[in-house]
Amino acid sequence: QDIVTMALAQKEKPRTIAYTYSEPVIFFEYMTDCAKAAKEAGLGNVVVSNGFIAADPLKELCSLVTAVKIDFKAFTESFYRDICEGLLEPVKETLKRLAGSGVWFEIVVLTIPTLNDNLDDIRRMAAWISKDIGSNVPLHFTRFHPDYKLRNLPPTPVETLTRAREAAMAEGCNFVYTGNAPGEGGQNTFCPSCKAVVIDRYGFSSRATGLQNGRCAKCGTPIPGVWD
Repeated sequence: QDIVTMALAQKEKPRTIAYTYSEPVIFFEYMTDCAKAAKEAGLGNVVVSNGFIAADPLKELCSLVTAVKIDFKAFTESFYRDICEGLLEPVKETLKRLAGSGVWFEIVVLTIPTLNDNLDDIRRMAAWISKDIGSNVPLHFTRFHPDYKLRNLPPTPVETLTRAREAAMAEGCNFVYTGNAPGEGGQNTFCPSCKAVVIDRYGFSSRATGLQNGRCAKCGTPIPGVWD
């Protein structure tokens, strides 16, 4: 309740509380207590997670949140085992459960040179997402910068993100983005029907220049999202 009270007291009047940094599943009880209080107060809840969560707590969480962002590390068991010390399959199961939950969710892939930027793996990932998760689920390829425990690799070339985006769209994903690369055209949301820019982005700024009542202002195609 204290967290909600502090949020409501802010001058900017935030509409949403985000649970992130570090993995929020490790403080699940605290997160759900906050989320319940926030929901009762009319605030939204957004969870940023690696997706390593069992079915029952995920179901409880989905009843409380507005949106979920899953950091999908790679589409290979070796990356999850050797780099993350984790497992790929449980995360895939989480994504399947989210797809059937009715909760808005997005997928982000931090694209790291030589480790998870193989185009064949990206194509397999995108094909699986399009077929098993949904072609309209937003998929983000974000730029890696050397920091903390991984400093021996260069920043991700913007061209790598562009190729990943094009490959994913070719596999049927309708809303694919590039991130951490301000000015790159892949930040924008395009109408899948007429290709008009629906949401124009630069860095952390965004303008819904072509969105009208949840539809493309040019051709009227519904654009999935949380627009309230």
